[in-house]
Amino acid sequence: MKTLKTILTLFTISIFAISCSSDDDKPDPVKYNEENPLDAYMAGSGFSQKAVDVKNSGIYEYGFSFKPTVTGKINSLIVKIPDVNSALRITLWDAATKTVIKSETVNVTTANVTVEKTITAIPLTKDKEYFFTVNSDDWINRTKTDGSAATYPIVAGNITITGYAYISSTAAETIFPTNARNTYYAGDVTFKFQQTE
Repeated sequence: MKTLKTILTLFTISIFAISCSSDDDKPDPVKYNEENPLDAYMAGSGFSQKAVDVKNSGIYEYGFSFKPTVTGKINSLIVKIPDVNSALRITLWDAATKTVIKSETVNVTTANVTVEKTITAIPLTKDKEYFFTVNSDDWINRTKTDGSAATYPIVAGNITITGYAYISSTAAETIFPTNARNTYYAGDVTFKFQQTE
């Protein structure tokens, strides 16, 4: 009987040790770095070569379409324009349905200074196309020195930029851009993306 108790005690201890060690063997979840696709987009397109400030030139909804190559989320919005704007509207669209997923307002208090706004994360689906726009009458117009066109798509880390477009708008309207252009980029507006799986 004493031997049976000893065997059962040892068995219980070894089961407990195995279950504890298997819990300890689980790897920590991977935390991916945030990515800002704008610099890679400008370099890949060649639009980093020449920049001109444009101010008070009619209100437009403008920006770029993109596809994440991995599942992730947008954690913050980043903008730099050549004028102040206390209610600069930035919008994320579903490109297929041309419907708004989320709009946020950013307060730009100083011209030509980068402003970042942390937001409630917006989940993005791998390989789904989105459109990211700003509504403004101010922008930094970026082109190649020779004025030639960029070739899309442009890979920018885990984000693939599929095009640029604009449309005439008003401060009160949010209109999906339909006028595609490949000879320039108007901005600067971007986001911080973080892979989640």
